[in-house]
Amino acid sequence: MSDDRANLLGDYLRARRALVTPEQAGLAAGPNRRVPGLRREEVAMLAGISADYYLRLERGRDKNPSPQVLQSLARVLRLDEIEQAYLLDLAAPRPKPQRRRRPERVPARLHQLLAGVQVPAFVEGRAFDVLASNRLAVALSPRLQPGYNRLRSLLLDPEEQAFQHDWTRSTEGFIAAFRKSVRDDIDDPRFVELVGELALSSERFRTLWARHDVRNLDGGTTIVNHPVVGELHLHRDKLPVDDLLLVLYYADQGSESDDKLRLLASMAQTPDLTERPPRTPR
Repeated sequence: MSDDRANLLGDYLRARRALVTPEQAGLAAGPNRRVPGLRREEVAMLAGISADYYLRLERGRDKNPSPQVLQSLARVLRLDEIEQAYLLDLAAPRPKPQRRRRPERVPARLHQLLAGVQVPAFVEGRAFDVLASNRLAVALSPRLQPGYNRLRSLLLDPEEQAFQHDWTRSTEGFIAAFRKSVRDDIDDPRFVELVGELALSSERFRTLWARHDVRNLDGGTTIVNHPVVGELHLHRDKLPVDDLLLVLYYADQGSESDDKLRLLASMAQTPDLTERPPRTPR
C-alpha cells in the first residue's frame, strides 16, 4: 500500500475540519485566526483525544484508530450517516484484489430490458460512463449515448449545463457520489484518467473535489430543461444490477411532463442504441 493510499484517512479529516466553523463547534472564533475551520488541537479537545494523537492520524502515522475515536471525530466534524460510514471505511480499507478489474460489460438481458421499457433508460458504470441506452434516453439527452461520461458532460459541456435546472446542486451531488464510488481505489486507470482530466479542465471540480464530500446519488426527482419540449419534472430511479446501475427517468402519469415525454418518444426515430466498441468516454 502506498503512502498516498495510507493517508486517505488523514486527507479526509483535514478536508472536513476545514468546513466546520468555530461557531458551529461551540467555540469562540477569536482574533488572528489563520485557518478557515477548526484547528487540529480544537478537534482533538472536542473529540476527547490528545492533540498529538490527532496529529498522528492526520499525518498517517496511526492507521488503526478505534471505532470510538472515529465516532467522536465524526460528531465533532458534523458528519452525517453516509459520511460517518465513509470515515469508518477509510480506517479499515478492504484488501485490494491482485487481479485487474474486468471491463464493464452490459449483459444481454439488460439490452433487452432497455429495448422494452417505454421510458428513458440507460446503464452506467462506476465512473458514470454511459454503457448502454435506449432511444428515449437519447431523445431526452444526446449525452446519454454510450461512450459519454455523465460527470464530464456535466462539468465541461455547455449544453448539459443548460439542460440541468440546478447545475450547482447537480455538480455537488455528482462529485460527492463520484468520491464515494472511488473510495480507496485511487489507482484504477479509469478513475485516474477522469480525475486528471477534470482537475485540469474544471475549476468547479477542483473546488468540490477538495472538500471530500461523499454522498449516495440515489433516486429522487429532478427538473431538466429540454431544448425542444421545455421544462420536465421527472422521477429518477437507480437500480443496481451486478456492478452496474440501471437508471430510469419517468414522469407522473397524466402530467404535463408525461405528455412531453410522449411527444419526445414520437419524435425519436433512431433505433435503440446498444454497446459500442470500447473507446474513450466523452
